[in-house]
Amino acid sequence: MGYRRSWKQIVLSSSLLLVATPKPAFAVDLVLNHRISAALANEAVAAVVSTCAVRGYTESATLVDIDGVPEATLRGDGAGVHTQESASDKAYTSVSLKIDTLTLKGQVQNTVAPGGPFSKLPHLLLFGGGVVIKLGSETIGAIGAAGAPGDKIDDACAHAGLDKIKDRLVP
Repeated sequence: MGYRRSWKQIVLSSSLLLVATPKPAFAVDLVLNHRISAALANEAVAAVVSTCAVRGYTESATLVDIDGVPEATLRGDGAGVHTQESASDKAYTSVSLKIDTLTLKGQVQNTVAPGGPFSKLPHLLLFGGGVVIKLGSETIGAIGAAGAPGDKIDDACAHAGLDKIKDRLVP
């Protein structure tokens, strides 16, 4: 003779099964990040390099995503080999701290002693030329520029790259 269950037992065991079953992910369980397309990233770094070239400076540029991973990099004609790494580090610094590096440099000089906490973190570069890319209040990336004789010039060239694409940064 088999085991027979009453309708109450069936309903109770079915209810317990439903409660124990993992729920599907809903929008509130997901973190959505906007990403800059490869085409737009390439346009931005090209604008950085060409803007500086017109002004007589050999520049490299890097655009990173929200995680600090390079999406596009361009080394301008005659730019030193070190400029690529500097541009990448400036972009990484900007995106990770969500602030332009020229602004950050001013804040750090006024508040943090030399050799302070920033000096121990790899890839942080406290010179102008890193510019945050935002979509509204959401940070979605950064552009780094390096190679000009002065971080204010690097900053202006990085802003030229952002200006080239900012009107097309829409959700």
